[in-house]
Amino acid sequence: MKCILIASEGAEVLFYWADPDFLASLHQRFGAHDQSGDEIPALEDSINTLFAPVIISCMTLLERLGDTYSCFSAENGKHLYVLRMFGECLYIAVNGDGSESEDDLCRKLYVLRRLTEAHFGLVTLDSHLIRRELRPVDSEQRAHVWRLFQSLLGTYSRLHHEDQSFLVEAVERLIHPQLCEQCIEFLERQVVQHINGSPERAGHELVHAFLLVHTKLLAFYSSRNASSLRPADLLTLLLIVQDLYPSNTSEEQNGLQLSEDKPSPQRLHSSESIPVKSSCPSEASHEQVADDGSVPEEFYTPKASPSQQSSGSAAWSEGAESQGEGEVNSADIQIAEDSLQTLMPSTSETTNPRRIFLDANLKEGYCPMMPHTMHCLPLWPGISLVLLTKGPSSHAALSLYQLLDGFLVVEKKLREGQEIGQPLRSYPLLLELRHRMDKFVKKLGGQEPQLQNAWLEFRNRIFSRSEVLNPGEILQAFCNIRRQLCAVYRLLFLGSSGAQGLPRSMLDRAQQLTR
Repeated sequence: MKCILIASEGAEVLFYWADPDFLASLHQRFGAHDQSGDEIPALEDSINTLFAPVIISCMTLLERLGDTYSCFSAENGKHLYVLRMFGECLYIAVNGDGSESEDDLCRKLYVLRRLTEAHFGLVTLDSHLIRRELRPVDSEQRAHVWRLFQSLLGTYSRLHHEDQSFLVEAVERLIHPQLCEQCIEFLERQVVQHINGSPERAGHELVHAFLLVHTKLLAFYSSRNASSLRPADLLTLLLIVQDLYPSNTSEEQNGLQLSEDKPSPQRLHSSESIPVKSSCPSEASHEQVADDGSVPEEFYTPKASPSQQSSGSAAWSEGAESQGEGEVNSADIQIAEDSLQTLMPSTSETTNPRRIFLDANLKEGYCPMMPHTMHCLPLWPGISLVLLTKGPSSHAALSLYQLLDGFLVVEKKLREGQEIGQPLRSYPLLLELRHRMDKFVKKLGGQEPQLQNAWLEFRNRIFSRSEVLNPGEILQAFCNIRRQLCAVYRLLFLGSSGAQGLPRSMLDRAQQLTR
């Protein structure tokens, strides 16, 4: 019995996911015994009623003590609750069957948080705007958003139990030096260079292209000026691909069954072809989650570009080379090709572009949640080509992040009562922010009047020598300008035109060539 939800400070449910057992328990508690003839409460209302006391008590403790509980058990220890505050939203995970520990529930909350960041970007920094994204006023749109995240969480739960890479949170790679090198070379010359050299791309730049076999990385290529992808971002992308095209290995094995008398010597067997390294000093990155005292996560990410030395161990290199020396029976190849032709998805299955926000290290500086457009092109059952592009307005995301980060730094100092050593209007960081904001607003050229008006009001009040503001008014001014910056970000990258990607004809050609 499992449930996970996001709630606002006002105890409003912004999103929930629950398994059938939890939903049946809700129905029994709030609906099954209703003998008065009254209408059975809606599921959302039942969840709100159940969790309201927890949310209110948590927020009250946070407001009065500046701290709150993060885990507790209830109903004689049968139910385990884990809570985390991200920004001004409260994330809650519940387990009632004993199958998940506190660490498991905590990890699920961080996965959900990462999914919201990947889909909404810097909008997650503003509680008002993220509430509008997670809980739109329109009921159909709200159902669409909730179904998306409920499906992703369901896919994550399945992969966590069935796939070792998601169990240990590592990006795994299929090791076959010759095949990997040929695939990387193909991605570079036939996909990345072709698309980036075409005038049809309309300002979009293909920065990453990779091939997946189920959840395993077969080949990965990045353009020369692209930022490297974090392992956590790669796992997020793998999760999205699996949610779009779930792997059904039993059906694929039945459809692609080769002759048992003459097995192909090139065929990869079970997990033997998926070496996992628990630690690799040169390639492992460690990520410690804030406010989490658990052991740091370890990721293994293979190098994307080809090299003379395989990223696998020497034993695996020798094994792959010895496999390549065998001869493949032509009849087996024909059977495999005929089976693949039968199972091949139609070209029309190319998915609509999806806006994804990923961390990026650029020449101009670090930018978390840089907007990318993701295209997932199914090639064969269980095999996909994923393309990540940056749009022509991506530079605006860096400017917005730098401004937001600067205002947040000053606002945090003010909230914590830290002395900045001089009048606020003379604070060096704020003076730099004033210069940058003037340039940014001028560059927009009046396209965003709300931001322009908010900035004029902020500048006139904060930098005025005559007007005396109390701390509450100053913080409110910072909050208003931050919200307007997030609103511009939302309009640029989450609006109706935000996820426009590569032309369909270009995607169809890349899909067909890669097949």
